[in-house]
Amino acid sequence: MSKGKSPESFALAIKFARRDLRGSLKGFRIFLACLVLGVAAIAGVGTLSSSITEGLRANGQVILGGDIDIRLTHRAVDDEEHGWIRDQGRTSEVQTLRAMVRDLASDRRTLSELKAVDNAYPLFGSLTMKTDSGAENPEARLEKKDGRYGALIEQGLSDRLEIPLGGQIRIGELDFEVRGIIQSEPDKASQGMALGPRTIISSVALRETGLIQPGSLIRYHYRIALNSGRTVADFYEEASAAFPDAGWRIRDASNGAPGIKRFVERVALFLTLVGLTALVVGGVGVGNAVRAYLEGKISTIATLKCLGASSSFIFRVHYLQVLILAIGGSLIGLILGVGGSVFAAQFLASTLPVPPEINITIGPLLLATAYGLLTATLFTIWPLARARETPAAALFRDIVSAHKRPRPFYLATLGLCFAVLVALAILTSRETWFAFVFVISIVCIFAILILVGHGVQFAARCVPRSSIPSLRLAIANLHRPGAATNSVILSMGLGLTLFVTVALIEGNLTRQVQEQLPEKAPAFFFIDIQSNQLDDFVATAEAVSDVSEVNHVPNMRGRITQVAGVPSEQVTVAPEAKWALRGDRGITYAATPPEGAMIVAGSWWPEDYAGPPLVSMDREIAEGMGLVLGDTLTVNVMGREIEAEIANFREIDWTTMAINFVLVFDTHSLQGAPHSHLATARADGEGENQLFTAITNKFANISVIRMKEALQTVSRILEQLSSAVSAISSITLVTGVLVLAGAFAAGHRKRVYDAVILKVLGATRKDIFITFLLEYALLGLITSVIAAATGWFAAYMVITDILEAKWINLPFTIIATILISVLVTLLFGLLGSWRALGEKVAPVLRSD
Repeated sequence: MSKGKSPESFALAIKFARRDLRGSLKGFRIFLACLVLGVAAIAGVGTLSSSITEGLRANGQVILGGDIDIRLTHRAVDDEEHGWIRDQGRTSEVQTLRAMVRDLASDRRTLSELKAVDNAYPLFGSLTMKTDSGAENPEARLEKKDGRYGALIEQGLSDRLEIPLGGQIRIGELDFEVRGIIQSEPDKASQGMALGPRTIISSVALRETGLIQPGSLIRYHYRIALNSGRTVADFYEEASAAFPDAGWRIRDASNGAPGIKRFVERVALFLTLVGLTALVVGGVGVGNAVRAYLEGKISTIATLKCLGASSSFIFRVHYLQVLILAIGGSLIGLILGVGGSVFAAQFLASTLPVPPEINITIGPLLLATAYGLLTATLFTIWPLARARETPAAALFRDIVSAHKRPRPFYLATLGLCFAVLVALAILTSRETWFAFVFVISIVCIFAILILVGHGVQFAARCVPRSSIPSLRLAIANLHRPGAATNSVILSMGLGLTLFVTVALIEGNLTRQVQEQLPEKAPAFFFIDIQSNQLDDFVATAEAVSDVSEVNHVPNMRGRITQVAGVPSEQVTVAPEAKWALRGDRGITYAATPPEGAMIVAGSWWPEDYAGPPLVSMDREIAEGMGLVLGDTLTVNVMGREIEAEIANFREIDWTTMAINFVLVFDTHSLQGAPHSHLATARADGEGENQLFTAITNKFANISVIRMKEALQTVSRILEQLSSAVSAISSITLVTGVLVLAGAFAAGHRKRVYDAVILKVLGATRKDIFITFLLEYALLGLITSVIAAATGWFAAYMVITDILEAKWINLPFTIIATILISVLVTLLFGLLGSWRALGEKVAPVLRSD
């Protein structure tokens, strides 16, 4: 190579890289597959998430039911408030509650989510239904005809009670005629979790049912389509000035379904992090591919060095090749990711409240590309830098320096790539704490697996030599130069660990809901029991045979507005306590500590206490809000602000399914407020049906929640969620399998050489096969045991420390993981070595 003006220019490096890439890309197929899979996952998730969010935003008015939704619990607005609201624009009034629906023909009954609407409903969107005449005007369908009001019911309620169109039902003390089956309800997504199918009646009819009682758990919604020229910001400012203490819960159309939005964002975050994990696992495959490629280019690199090419030029040429391939793989991943998100959007359109608005934004695509290029660089620099430091003489001897450490510049570049990758994962997330914990966990697991890989090699060197030749060779292969031990443990270990963790958490939660919680849970929850009904209710329940433990407490709703004197929206709260500030919460009062309550700080007030308001609070929530004994908490109850001093903290075991409240006030503070009562009861055998019938026959206004049905609903949700998460987590496992295949493919040349030498020394094909079989079985067994142990520990910590639930051992999951890992490792190992067993000795020795 001449020493002219610019013998090693960047353009020349590109020219050499391009010429090299004209040849076969055979060694880079795993490299490309790993990058494509990881980038496609991240790009697809980002695009789908933004499309769903855009769909929610674009249809915010339809989902919310207006530009603005004002919600009150227990009470309707007064005349002054009502007049002010009507001046803001077109309005619609909706009331929601839970009530029992009885089929008059069969006397079957069930809990329903009841919605009462006025003639203006809906302000946006349309309510579609199946009717006997084809007309879909809700106002006409719900009005009073022939002495009965109309009702619209969901198909689930029709199926459960076998109610046909034209059937007669009773709600509260009023009879209705079913005049339509609801097919599409525009604002359903804004209503939260449902414990029963929907029934829609008119607001006029609701007033005649007898369900509206003092303290009844009714939510009053006032939807507003703002007048022209009015903005949401104007509305918030004027509402705050006109009614600062009204206790209104106001939402606007920019966030019509906050629960769905939060869920989508968190799932997207998890999917993105899983995609990044898959990329990191794929990075091992990238490193393997580069290492194998360099081994095949040893003579070329040696020749270039002898002709005067500098080590920097050699590094630059091969890094450019990797970079070109990484850019190509990332582009393919982007195309597949966007295409997959479009397909997923079509698939999810029927399950979401509004169809996703396909929104291909540059942000998620740039992020996915950055992840791909950074991962490729991170895992490429080390083998390239080591090859750079190897002298030409050593290259001609077919030796790449395995132990020479790269120069400080390359080590600093490695550290910078890693830092940028971690920073991107954390700083681009809305849930930075979750992202931080996830990334740190993955880094720790990765480090543990690297240490385990080196530990296995060290142990293999130190273990006494076996008298069985095949086993002795198999153990030696675990620590020989160029062994695939580290690659196999890393590639399979991380994916298996994540898979085991998810499977054990899902299994524990499902078993808790399906087996343990039903044993602890009462048979029924009863809500909306009026104070003047309480004694009669208890007597009726206790008169039923096989019924026991009839417990009841006062029940009302309140919203935390200030924490230690600071407005709740300005308080920094730990993630696990944020739910307590969302919307209104159930509250109660008591003269004595609740049964089973464990007071961990402070003391309970005297039974005859009549001083300033005091409150008892859940310890975990208080810690999440940064509260200590003596701090104050302000709660809005039916428009009245109550500032109470925190008297004590309680430890609450939510898994008992007993009546528990985050906030318990002293009796003097709340006893005079309108409220209803909440009750539970246990029932065995036939007593369960008898109790259900006795209460629903005698008390039309009391809603009955069967705990079995509620737990079944939760179980179904958990199963669906866990199936989705397991499927998503399998991306990492698939990448691990690809890397595993690449690791064995990269070692094919050494396998051929090993097999030939063993044959020369007298080994039969069977002996070599058994040696390889034992080596791969040991690798699979070690990897699966480490992954199972790490996944078990992670799941155990989540269940016992974070969720504070009882741990249930699931040995089948562990055994299945070990068996699958061993089988997969054996399969790919033997597939990669099978051809080596058939190689002829003479041609291999002549070519070497």
